[in-house]
Amino acid sequence: MSPPTPDPDALYPIPGHTGTVFLRPLLAQHSEIANVEVGAYSYYSDFEDPCIFFRRNVAYNFGFSGARLEIGRYCQIAHGTTFVMDDANHAVAGPSSFPFTIFGGAWGAAVPLDAVPFMRKGDIRVGHDVWFGYQSLVLPGVSIGTGSIVGARAVVARDVPPYTVVVGNPARVVRRRFDAATVAGLLELAWWDWPAERVAAAIPALMAGDLAQLRRAAPR
Repeated sequence: MSPPTPDPDALYPIPGHTGTVFLRPLLAQHSEIANVEVGAYSYYSDFEDPCIFFRRNVAYNFGFSGARLEIGRYCQIAHGTTFVMDDANHAVAGPSSFPFTIFGGAWGAAVPLDAVPFMRKGDIRVGHDVWFGYQSLVLPGVSIGTGSIVGARAVVARDVPPYTVVVGNPARVVRRRFDAATVAGLLELAWWDWPAERVAAAIPALMAGDLAQLRRAAPR
């Protein structure tokens, strides 16, 4: 009998190790967070406490703007990676960017909070099987395509195409992981949606194979 696949709802998926957590079961412990979605098997690793991810690493998530954070399946998120939500933005239409209104009193009465022309960038959307390097930073309104790799301490300020490697501040494309035809084939196969048992059988192809080998491992 084959060993069981990892439980996607286990908080600590690595036996005897508390430095890595699956984010979906961690999010289930935060019923107050309604604007974040995380797919199965996406994990966060931290040298100190990975369980504070949604308090520390999803920054400025006050709920004013209504923006969302969506993270797909099988994403790998290294220590210190931070997603900056839309509520971090200030109003810059006038001469000053100071957020007077949030301090209340006479400042708050001057302009209602819902009338302040805050910059709005929108949702952060992360595809599947994305690897975020150490202390990478993702800014509001960015979409990061499936299969991408974000280098250590990169600052992602614009959209990243699928299966692309980006590094630096601001993050720039340094290479495409595969040619366009292979990328299209991988997106069509969508292995991240396969049953866990089929993914387990396809691991040799996923880690060291090619598109043809992965096609042969696909569910019939």
